[in-house]
Amino acid sequence: MSWITHKFGGSSLADADCIAHVARLLVARQDDNQAVVVSAMAGVTNELLALATQAAGNEGDWPARLEQLLARHMDTADALVQDQATRETLHARLTQRFANLRQLLDSLALMGTAPVEVVELISGLGELYSATLLSAHLQSLGEEAVFVDARDILRVRPTALMVAVDWAASQELLQAFRAAHPARRYVITGFICRTREGRISTLGRNGSDYSGSIFGRLFGAEEIHIWTNVDGLLSADPGAVPQAVLLDHLSYREAFELAYFGARVIHPQALSPAQEAGIPVFIRNTFNPDCPGTRIDGDGHPEPPVKGLSGMANMALITIEGAGMIGVPGTAERVFSALHRADISVAMISQSSSEHSICLVVPAGDSAAAGQVLEDAFEREIRHGQIQRIFSVPDIRVLAIVGEGMTGTPGVAARLFTSLGRAGINVRAIAQGASERNISVAVDETDAERALKAMHAGFYLSEQTISVGLIGPGHVGKALIEQLEATRERLLLDANLDLRLRGIASSRQMRLDDRGLSGIDPHSSLGDQPEDLDLDRFVNFIDDDHLPHAVIIDCTASADIAERYGDWLARGIHVITPNKQAGSGDLTRYHELRRLADLSSARWRYEATVGAGLPVIQTLRDLIDTGDRVRRIDGIFSGTLAYLFNRYQAGMSFAELVAEARNAGYTEPDPRDDLSGMDVARKLVILAREMGLDIGLGDIEVESLCPAGLDDGSIDDFLTGLGAHDDAMAQRLAQAEADGKVLRYIASLNDQGQARVALEALSVDHPFAHLALTDNVVAFKTDRYCDNPLIVQGPGAGPAVTAAGVFADLLRVASHLGARL
Repeated sequence: MSWITHKFGGSSLADADCIAHVARLLVARQDDNQAVVVSAMAGVTNELLALATQAAGNEGDWPARLEQLLARHMDTADALVQDQATRETLHARLTQRFANLRQLLDSLALMGTAPVEVVELISGLGELYSATLLSAHLQSLGEEAVFVDARDILRVRPTALMVAVDWAASQELLQAFRAAHPARRYVITGFICRTREGRISTLGRNGSDYSGSIFGRLFGAEEIHIWTNVDGLLSADPGAVPQAVLLDHLSYREAFELAYFGARVIHPQALSPAQEAGIPVFIRNTFNPDCPGTRIDGDGHPEPPVKGLSGMANMALITIEGAGMIGVPGTAERVFSALHRADISVAMISQSSSEHSICLVVPAGDSAAAGQVLEDAFEREIRHGQIQRIFSVPDIRVLAIVGEGMTGTPGVAARLFTSLGRAGINVRAIAQGASERNISVAVDETDAERALKAMHAGFYLSEQTISVGLIGPGHVGKALIEQLEATRERLLLDANLDLRLRGIASSRQMRLDDRGLSGIDPHSSLGDQPEDLDLDRFVNFIDDDHLPHAVIIDCTASADIAERYGDWLARGIHVITPNKQAGSGDLTRYHELRRLADLSSARWRYEATVGAGLPVIQTLRDLIDTGDRVRRIDGIFSGTLAYLFNRYQAGMSFAELVAEARNAGYTEPDPRDDLSGMDVARKLVILAREMGLDIGLGDIEVESLCPAGLDDGSIDDFLTGLGAHDDAMAQRLAQAEADGKVLRYIASLNDQGQARVALEALSVDHPFAHLALTDNVVAFKTDRYCDNPLIVQGPGAGPAVTAAGVFADLLRVASHLGARL
């Protein structure tokens, strides 16, 4: 026999359509026997309770409201049953049941109060109505269906925690009923029951699932199927984590934990009878019957170790602190006894090993009462200073990771706290049971959704999502957008990584999209209707609390944007940039940025500031981090100047060569930006600071190739005036060639902080003498690489390679955040 529980409602279908759909599902199943427990139709239980409240208080036009409820059920009956005689019989049953309800409500109106027993009687009538409708509809289809009022079978007794089933009495009554009414299919009311003394009672909210599990055990069912409006238990609340996945197999214990911490698909107590009888439970979707749903049994499955996450909102954290508790037996017992007497439930407990403090998480509505109860209980200790304070922190959410496979698996807690730390989440309290099946943390409500997403992604239950904002959609920005789009699907598939570009900003305009800007044209990335730039709003949008991680990529050369890095890092926003302003600018600001990056969970990455896509900074870091000592760095750090001096030959006009390079796009719009040497000097400052040298631009000896007097004026005037200095440059070239050397614009730095940027003559066998036209090259002379320097060489300029360097930094940040790259 299969045991089936159906929840009506929770879909867009009308009442009759919903019941008819369930009937088709039941008929289509090939079970030898079926027992079906049903809930009330959507909203009916709340409506019945509202009627009881209004009648007892003589409030509103409750008789008209009752008539509307009757009409709703009558309309449903008419839609479900076509045969006139059967319909009249069904009408008569419903009319009588609602007449009885009217008498009860009239009684409440006369008394002016609503006794608990009467309210319980009224609240359970919705199940009577829906079971009557379903059984009548099945019968009208020629199917066998015996209506069962659970109050005739199920006997319970109240306990301190919940109602407990009187199994012996209930079993005896069921056997007698089945003997009197043998059938292949029973349609049974959920939620309602009687006490052993015969008084009408209920199983509490979500009691239909509990009824299903109880009757599954009473019938000796092979399986229990709980049909609802979702595919099964998910790894997290899909409202908070849209990437939540269906859990196909859980143990009873895992399901208990998830249900306790807020998984609303099933109530924790609903599994107890099934667990005791060893009956597997399936959570299924009435409206997607082909989905196998979630199987819950005694075995579960060990993989993955963490099955899901859940949480409880609207909580408060109560803390008791005091040196007087240390080593004093019975303190915890007094705390819980006081709260028990006040009927306050404790959801989570955390106590320091020093016994100096005890933390409790209670429902927010009980926070004030809990604080007062505990102050009263420890009045003497507070007065004598043995307990320093009892205080409450509001707006707390408890989040929990759950999984049988956590037991004995090292590193689970480490991964949890690493995920939270990298997302910048402060954990206020921690609790873990000895079973290791659950680890719970208390966090601020404002951080809760971001924490939930970070935890979910941290255990690879969903993709690692990073909110990305790009400032500067110029040549490098366009290339980066193209690279992000080209690798999007591969990163999602192979690395479970969602680099979600959610905002693009230029100097005057911006474009924001919460869903992500995938598929956009990089050459018109701001779209047809951009907004006016509001940089604060842009940053707030990218740093969305609903996503665990935020990155801002600055592809500008703006000093004003670089000034913002400190604020972003302090907020936990990662910063990636090819902009050299922050790395080579004011030394105090530079140290502050490094300090903020060290203090926060954020990363400041700037590989592309030197050598574009070449791993220059990463190589330098690796040398230092592995204990090598860097003695000297020499390099060609300007693709423009590399091009000029690779091309420059005797008989050429240097001025014409510069103009040619400008026309070919190898220089900045104003060639003086390249010829001044300041761009190369900035790169050298960045490398020096990476070595731990506190130097600035003023400490570097820079030879500018811009002749004196040509610093100001238009570009055309500069190019015209530059020709007058061709002879001087030709003389330097001739002298170098006479000495068997070549001219190269070199940056040099030693470990004493001596730095120079200048045009130098190098021997023809020097590693820098034979480069591709625009190559950059850097030579690291270290204690390990003393005789033969470590050389990094390759294209060091151009949008594509610079964007690649930025992208590489983005992937390094993603890897740090837990992406499997």
